[in-house]
Amino acid sequence: MSFNTEQFVAAQQANLAAVNDMSKTVMSGFERLVELNMAASKAAFSESFTGMETLMAVKTPQDLLAVQASMGQPVYEKSVAYSRHLMDIATSTGAQLTQATEGKVAEAQKAFTTVLETSLKNAPAGSDAAVAAIKNAIEVGNTAMESAQKAVKQATQAAETNFKAATSQAEAVVKSAMTKVKAKA
Repeated sequence: MSFNTEQFVAAQQANLAAVNDMSKTVMSGFERLVELNMAASKAAFSESFTGMETLMAVKTPQDLLAVQASMGQPVYEKSVAYSRHLMDIATSTGAQLTQATEGKVAEAQKAFTTVLETSLKNAPAGSDAAVAAIKNAIEVGNTAMESAQKAVKQATQAAETNFKAATSQAEAVVKSAMTKVKAKA
């Protein structure tokens, strides 16, 4: 069998470039996460001082109840917004990685298959059964890879759907609780 080193080296260089691109995608997502957390921290720090000033200005128990009721809603809204931003970062970064991975896996499979088929064409006489077994193994591997990719997509979609449903349910519960607190104040 003849092995084409140039094709192998080219495939490895392409794989290295793909890993580099995916690393950049991960770092970009991490940067977005750090920015989100810094903005949330700054806002929380500022709002805590404003809240303390407001609480210190309270004169009556009724005013205290009203202040407490008014402070709960913005905290809830910001928590929901933070969760949504966090989910957006995770989802978009995951989608970019999935897209890059699927494309590179398909390219790598094609390159591997091409190199292998070229090598198998030069197989010695009488090795037909071995060549057929290798080709069958490649087909089985490709089918398994496609099934795994479909399963990962379905799991990701299910997780995203469940997160959105849980967020909506939490919103409804908190809104109901906030309505009750405001009614008492």
